[in-house]
Amino acid sequence: RYEEEGYQPRCIDIDILYYGNETVVSEKLVIPHPELAFRKFVLRPLADIAPQFYHPVLHKDTRNLLQECRDKGKLEKTVFRLYKSKTDLFANVNFIAIEGNIGAGKTTLAHKIAEDFNGKLVLERFADNPFLPKFYEDQTRYAFPLEMSFLADRYRQFTDDTSQYDLFKSCMVSDYDIYKSLIFARITLQQEEFDLYRKLFHLMYKEVKKPKIYVYLYQTTERLLQNIKKRGRDYEQNIAPEYLENIHKGYVDFIKGYPEQNNLVIELGELDFVEKQEDYETVIDKIVKFAVHLPNK
Repeated sequence: RYEEEGYQPRCIDIDILYYGNETVVSEKLVIPHPELAFRKFVLRPLADIAPQFYHPVLHKDTRNLLQECRDKGKLEKTVFRLYKSKTDLFANVNFIAIEGNIGAGKTTLAHKIAEDFNGKLVLERFADNPFLPKFYEDQTRYAFPLEMSFLADRYRQFTDDTSQYDLFKSCMVSDYDIYKSLIFARITLQQEEFDLYRKLFHLMYKEVKKPKIYVYLYQTTERLLQNIKKRGRDYEQNIAPEYLENIHKGYVDFIKGYPEQNNLVIELGELDFVEKQEDYETVIDKIVKFAVHLPNK
């Protein structure tokens, strides 16, 4: 802080209210803080955490100081809370789902968050589905058995993983939300097949655990195709741009249809959180800033 008249910009401003029961009076420092008894915005939160703390000079506790304070400033309790660390924040979130189009980086981000913030990792078992390579070769023939097998597997895995609490983990991070089953089914199935599928889906969906934060990673179709080519799964190499665009539209419709859910859309653009640590930290900061404003339920 600069020694000039009036308020000046400062790198850091620390007000020392008390130091135990000590009193200090010097040219540079006065303890207890000389303005403490006149500031309602100090006394009100102090009364929450130390209502009976005794002022060593005024000989009154915090509650009495607050009652006698003539500060008429209006105070409003914020809806967000502070956390000691990002790990504590993710622990409070408890369950976060990372979603996005094919090639958006869902699994990679889920891995990194789980590793950095002591999370239980829940991954979609797409590689074990025998219908998936066949579907990309003949979508009309294999769409219904593919979607039904995905739904059954996702429901079983999701209910198992989300109902089993891990004492050694702070939170849970998944690279999918079970609602993606309906999003993909709407695109791939014929109308009669979809109507039947939707009835079964909603019976299951009301029973599953919902994430506290639903993160949707938005990436352009061009970048998605580049990522798909880069990771080199043979059965994905012929995915059409129109198919990816339809998937994105399905996610957008879902997000708009569930405004009560804590949805966070992150536009990745040129961000490369896989290769660049600073881009990964940018994504984490977006999640953190969103999370601190959520009601603490």
